[in-house]
Amino acid sequence: MAFVEKVFSGVQPTGNLHLGNYLGAIVNFVKMQETHDCIYCVVDMHAITQGVDVWGGPTELARNTREVTAAFIAAGIDPKKHIVFNQSQVAGHAELAWIFNCVARVGWLSRMTQFKEKAGRDRENASVGLYDYPVLMAADILLYRATHVPVGEDQKQHLELSRDIAQKFNNDFGDSIRGHGFNDGQFFPLPEPFITGPATRVMSLRDGTKKMSKSDASDNSRINLTDDADMIAQKIRKAKTDPEPLPSEEKGLENRPEADNLVGIYAALADRNKADVLKEFGGGQFSSFKNALVELCVAKLSPIASEMKRLVADPGHVDKILVDGADRARALADETMRAARDIVGFIRKR
Repeated sequence: MAFVEKVFSGVQPTGNLHLGNYLGAIVNFVKMQETHDCIYCVVDMHAITQGVDVWGGPTELARNTREVTAAFIAAGIDPKKHIVFNQSQVAGHAELAWIFNCVARVGWLSRMTQFKEKAGRDRENASVGLYDYPVLMAADILLYRATHVPVGEDQKQHLELSRDIAQKFNNDFGDSIRGHGFNDGQFFPLPEPFITGPATRVMSLRDGTKKMSKSDASDNSRINLTDDADMIAQKIRKAKTDPEPLPSEEKGLENRPEADNLVGIYAALADRNKADVLKEFGGGQFSSFKNALVELCVAKLSPIASEMKRLVADPGHVDKILVDGADRARALADETMRAARDIVGFIRKR
């Protein structure tokens, strides 16, 4: 069957959203809403897969959920035209995840590299939820029968698992799927990745070989979306560079991770490519380029920070957006779950 093109993506409410989150995800969410029907989810159920010391406890989870929602809206996502909600308000995510737990294979999950990274050496003490995280991610996507998912490099393996689960469900229940009116036996689509933008992977301002992260001990390693203009300027001017001038061609950025990172950030914020940026600034000193980068960052990010602060100060308004989005998401999810229950053979009220 031909599936209606639909985009799904989720962001964990773990606090301290930064420039990497914005350029790697949110800016592309804004662009995609012009061409696709979009469902943007604050995945609060994923947030609790690690220890409370990581996600901060109930009060912090609620605060961070509202902050991510505020960032979506402040950056330009329209919650009236598209769906913005938090995952835990739609029970279908958990229900479909259980069905998928019975479709997915242990060997598939054992190959997931992110579990190994997050669990570290003490894997026996990791939660079952952390191990099973990719199955819930598959349920998040396929509950809405989404066809496209914007993902970073670190999530590509999980999307492949989502495709494997969708294919195995379609194969395992092919006769039942056809018996319930899906004549080609394809109930779930195989979602495709969206990877866009020149700076989908933003690196630390203190070390160009490490990804920008909220967990970095130094706040100067990242630009937070809540930073004011003075803080943004201070962090960019302190950003690590090297003694050489900027090159005039992209090849000259090889083996210069800090220079490559700053040029990539400028290119992404200006919606240009690195080659064009180097044509303008190549041969010049970093001090001049950093001044231009400060101006650009402040122009792009300060309005977002101001709007985020306004929205977070009115939690009732943010909650209303999430409830409205969840109601609309639930209508889509319930349609999928009614069919999925019938296909599996679960008896339900008619």
